[in-house]
Amino acid sequence: MTDLTLYHIAPSRSSIALWMLEEIGEPYDVRLLSMSQGENRQPAYLAVNPMGKVPALEHRGVIITETAAICCYLADAFPDVGLSVPIGDARRGPYLKWLFFGPSCLEPAMIVESLKLDAPPPRARLGWGDLESVVEVISKALARGPYLLGDQFTAADIVVGSGVRFGLKMMKVLPDRPVLVNYVTRLGERPAAKRAQAKDAELVAT
Repeated sequence: MTDLTLYHIAPSRSSIALWMLEEIGEPYDVRLLSMSQGENRQPAYLAVNPMGKVPALEHRGVIITETAAICCYLADAFPDVGLSVPIGDARRGPYLKWLFFGPSCLEPAMIVESLKLDAPPPRARLGWGDLESVVEVISKALARGPYLLGDQFTAADIVVGSGVRFGLKMMKVLPDRPVLVNYVTRLGERPAAKRAQAKDAELVAT
């Protein structure tokens, strides 16, 4: 039994939290749920996350849900790993911006694009504007350095990078810009990312 327990469906959005845990390097347990059997909608799990979604992380009796929040929490809880920007550092604001840019801008923009609507919603009514704007903002940031904050790899790269990878390789709604492709390739070469992918593959197989 460890201090950290991840409620997980393999693969899913909770794979992002799995990668984050591998980067942290602390021991953790996985409680695997079956979406096909509806385990994430059963009372036992709804008591953990009333939204019936994964991931959920339990740390010393505290439950954290929402992927970006989990990554932010872990980065702050284990600062020695260097995946966060401390309070008081001028880069803390941009770091938090990127952490929440993934689920609030990148992901919904990709989902709307994938729906192939006859008439897309008016730009002014969408918190993310449009996919083109989202892609441009990410591309400009990555043009200044290997990661969103320049030379430092942070939890924000785990969140946004996972979204970019999904948009390029699975949803196929993002343009194959070299800056995006190279970013995903670079992230995929991280040992923790490889371990997380291997663990997901093992969980799917079982």
